Amino acid sequence: MKNLKDILYKVAVESVIGSTDLFISNIEFDSRKIEKNTLFIAQKGLVFDGHKFIDSSINDGAIAIICEELPSKIIENITYIKVNDSNESLAIISSNFFDNPSEKLKLIGVTGTNGKTTIATLLFELFNKANFKVGLLSTIKIKVDDVELPATHTTPDSITINKVLNQMVLSGVEFCFMEVSSHGIHQKRTAGLDFEGGIFTNLTHDHLDYHKTFAEYRDIKKSFFDQLPKSSFALVNIDDKNGEVMLQNTLANKYTYALKTIADYKVKILENQFDGLLLSVDNQELWTKLIGNFNAYNILAIYATADILGLEKLETLRIISELNNVEGRFQHAISKSGVNSIVDYAHTPDALKNVLETINEIRTHNEQVITVVGCGGDRDKLKRPKMGHIASILSNQVVFTSDNPRSENPETIIKDVEAGVQPENYKKTISITDRKQAIKAACKLANQDDIILIAGKGHETYQIIGDVRSDFDDFKIVNELLNEMDK
Repeated sequence: MKNLKDILYKVAVESVIGSTDLFISNIEFDSRKIEKNTLFIAQKGLVFDGHKFIDSSINDGAIAIICEELPSKIIENITYIKVNDSNESLAIISSNFFDNPSEKLKLIGVTGTNGKTTIATLLFELFNKANFKVGLLSTIKIKVDDVELPATHTTPDSITINKVLNQMVLSGVEFCFMEVSSHGIHQKRTAGLDFEGGIFTNLTHDHLDYHKTFAEYRDIKKSFFDQLPKSSFALVNIDDKNGEVMLQNTLANKYTYALKTIADYKVKILENQFDGLLLSVDNQELWTKLIGNFNAYNILAIYATADILGLEKLETLRIISELNNVEGRFQHAISKSGVNSIVDYAHTPDALKNVLETINEIRTHNEQVITVVGCGGDRDKLKRPKMGHIASILSNQVVFTSDNPRSENPETIIKDVEAGVQPENYKKTISITDRKQAIKAACKLANQDDIILIAGKGHETYQIIGDVRSDFDDFKIVNELLNEMDK
């Protein structure tokens, strides 16, 4: 139980009807989860407007309401608090309700288009192996030291974030590594959090269904760094032209990393193979099981972060050499007949280009690259032809298929992807709507030493068609199909 006036600390309140001297047992933005003595925060979402559920939430036990618009009917003995921004208020209230847990551990946010999951996850693994109690908030999973919780969004809602951070504090966690999405920043889910540092990976074409313009997408990412305090650090990939932009107005201590540009932290790729990378970091050679130029950036980011946070450099390099690929990120296997399969989350043009360029750098070119790829429904449509173009110019064969079509017609999505294929590459491509059949077709096309890339879904173990979510694991399916063909 918390006193309402205490959990309103730092909330920009415009007006109050009723008393704030009352005890709240629960805070909630979902009207279906209201209990007795709940504070209900009415948010204006993309689909639903929480203001329409104020009366029902009161009937179910809410005793106080946060809203941007006061209802026409004011109920006696209910407290109404008008605010300008319910999303921001929810974030601040959530932090206060759980005793501001982000202030009691070192919270590091990772943002950018690609690499967030890999960097956050590898930092968790690194600090765990260095014998720290660590937390992780990522697309793939949420971990409180050794306890794993389900993850549903890149950046969870404010209540979940603070509830989990509080669990971490109670479990003695010292460091937490968190993916910070542009959606999460824009919807103020990270407001009220005390970050020890922020990491910027890169910025490429994505989420323009939500942000409308690239400039808006960039500026929302930048706002995360603008809000970092003086006591924190900002670490950015300076090879990305937006790296300098992220640092422009930040008060944080500034650090840079790069492969190509002068930077505080540099790495050189000595060898790039399907079983790993040989790197030179701080004039020390490092062998890692991770593959590709993009992973050289990821490794450098985690090395730099560990150094900034005070870990011993040689010990950090030793631990990095033990780290494995993150699930669904360039996840590689070889069948008994010698066919290579790679499953990767690459769902943006830049990520797909990075993965295919890495494959083409490593391979001997005596084998063929067969790519299976699609695009998600109800998402950025502008990237679809770009994905088709990149897949067709960097692969020997391409099978266009469904990703998560959601409410869209999968054939329509595939046609959007096909539109990016140049005439000279038409003969390379086929389209098979059923994803499993598309993967099967790729397996039949493959001979010994060939490389099948299945892109777009990575770690996801489901497929969403319409409103039906079914089990679907790319890595499991491709390896089962290849093993069946080996018999």
